[in-house]
Amino acid sequence: MKNIFLNITLLTFSISLFAQIDRSIPEPDPAPQINFEEPISFEMKNGLKVMLIENHKLPRVSINLLIDNPPIFEGDLNGIGYLTGGIMGKGNSFQDKDSVNEEIDFMGARMSFSSQSGFASSLSRYFERTITMFSQSALNPSFTEEEFNQEKNILLDNIKNNEKNTVSIARRVENVLAYGLDHPYGEFTTKESMEKIELKNTIEFYESYFKPNNAYLVIIGDINVNKTKKLVKKLFGKWKNDSKLDSKFSKGSINEIKDPDSIEDISINIIDMPNSANSEITFQNLIDLKMSDKDYYSALIANRILGAGPESRLFNNIREDKGYAYGAYSSIGDDKYSKAKFRATTSTRFQVTDSALIEIIKEVKKIRTIPVSGEELKNAKAKYLGEFVLAMERPSTIANYAINIEMNDLNPSYYKTFLSNINKVSIKDVQNAANKYFKLNNTQLVVTGKGSEIIEKLENITIDNSKVTVKFYDKKGSLTQKPQEAESPKGITAKSILQNYLTAIGGVEKLKSIESLVLKYKGEVMGASIVSEEKRLKKKFTNSTSMNGNLMMKMVVTEDKAFIKQGPNKIDLPENFHNDLKNSLGIFAELNLIDNPNVKFVGKETFEETEVYAIEINGEMVSNKFLYDVNSGLKIKEISTTNMGGQPQTQESIIGNYKDYNGILLPNKRSQSMGPQSIEMTLIDVLFNEKFNDDDFD
Repeated sequence: MKNIFLNITLLTFSISLFAQIDRSIPEPDPAPQINFEEPISFEMKNGLKVMLIENHKLPRVSINLLIDNPPIFEGDLNGIGYLTGGIMGKGNSFQDKDSVNEEIDFMGARMSFSSQSGFASSLSRYFERTITMFSQSALNPSFTEEEFNQEKNILLDNIKNNEKNTVSIARRVENVLAYGLDHPYGEFTTKESMEKIELKNTIEFYESYFKPNNAYLVIIGDINVNKTKKLVKKLFGKWKNDSKLDSKFSKGSINEIKDPDSIEDISINIIDMPNSANSEITFQNLIDLKMSDKDYYSALIANRILGAGPESRLFNNIREDKGYAYGAYSSIGDDKYSKAKFRATTSTRFQVTDSALIEIIKEVKKIRTIPVSGEELKNAKAKYLGEFVLAMERPSTIANYAINIEMNDLNPSYYKTFLSNINKVSIKDVQNAANKYFKLNNTQLVVTGKGSEIIEKLENITIDNSKVTVKFYDKKGSLTQKPQEAESPKGITAKSILQNYLTAIGGVEKLKSIESLVLKYKGEVMGASIVSEEKRLKKKFTNSTSMNGNLMMKMVVTEDKAFIKQGPNKIDLPENFHNDLKNSLGIFAELNLIDNPNVKFVGKETFEETEVYAIEINGEMVSNKFLYDVNSGLKIKEISTTNMGGQPQTQESIIGNYKDYNGILLPNKRSQSMGPQSIEMTLIDVLFNEKFNDDDFD
């Protein structure tokens, strides 16, 4: 129930904000004159290309370093790029990590690195010191065993967590299917590949690929160009290039890019995630598109109309009209080294997976075969105009544009004429681009979700009266067999599991003798103290959450009502939402669930090396899954999924360390997920048979 409370509150708050957004599109004005300031450029002897842009609007300076190497194939040491980048910036030959961090904080500056880039920014009065520290960290990083182990452990934890994350698995397998495992865009990091990496490997990786040959340094802001030019030459002049760098990407090298196999037909590719409450749906195909192509602007407009925002066709169909998902979008990539991808995606509850996929197919087919309206074209152009003009106000945008022109061998006036080229796109151009890049008959439809709930309907999808081929893949992108429903252990039912649980925590008679229950949990998140207090009667429930002693939110559920209070604001929950929440009423909810015909036993599973029985109760807007230890009968995990505004949101609680309170076992620890974080909660107070005021439930 605690999961549901947190999830509903956050969702309701976000939805109330979203509902206030004005999505109307202004009338497009004539394309404004773009004053794109061309940088002062020069190339150093080591090959480093430097671009300086003087801008005195604000007393700030930003430094962008980008190494434009072709994609690097990491192979058996996949993850080495992330690991190398994670170590960089954590100290250098001149300063240790603590000294760097303290000085950066003192200046109010920022500095970060990846294995092929770096960024820093500061007030202009600290610019010289900031770029000095930046160059020292970039050219003389410290690779210590301590930082290596720390970063490696962080990445290993991320890998472990991602194995249970439907979105992460979906993106991984989509790339494998599109590019293959022998392509830099298709390979992925595993626990095994990460564990193979040693400190010496990261040093070798840095020394092999962090070179000035293909590097760009852009400095923009409140600078003096002549002084900065001298400073750059002083700080980066000793950065040694590598005359053999090109050979590391040549034909026959480990980094040779081979074009991925063409997609010859249309297929539905299913990745089974048995514990997933959501389905990740992706329509994808490979394309050849570069920023210098003549129809690049037409492709951008076609994608904008199809799915590049809340005004798009996909969004309006799947969210606004059908209510299948919180959003649906498309994106189109460009790449000068290999093939890029066109993608149309959504995340939806499993009950409407096939319907959402069909609507994506319909919209792709429609934009290919029926010309867009003049109004849609006008609105798409207006949107580009607004975004482009706003983006030009940011120094980072100007830096990125300058790098793009150099990296992609674009005309120096490329961004000055960008809007006029967008305005030249015609209705016919949009249709031509859609037919060229949105490949309906050469595409992969990738669905990641709970196979037992989605496979049957997906197998019956037809396009132009023909059934679509269905394939099955595991979480690593390997072709596999259709998942088979596991046979239920003999004699095990949802009712027997609940009976065993109730017996394990104290027995039905003991539990029924309790007239009320108060549970108070305490935890900490980002330095703030969190207290969650539950009050339960047989037909009423309230949960209050406080932060640092201040009441933040309160949720109340009774037989007659369900609402959330935040300060003076009271939000009544929809009737169907309320009906689902009533399943969790009761001092001990399992006493009510035991005779609920909607509670289903879904199988025997393994959770963190523990065998568990899983039961589910799926409602219209709230669904719950509970895991019970096969041996002890105790509940060890709760998974709650809420669906508001078409957006499924899942929250998990791992519960354990049961302790005896007056003959009743209660979990003393709860690990509560909260977005990407988790909060460790400890039971600090238990009260039985207390008298409550009516105000507690108002």
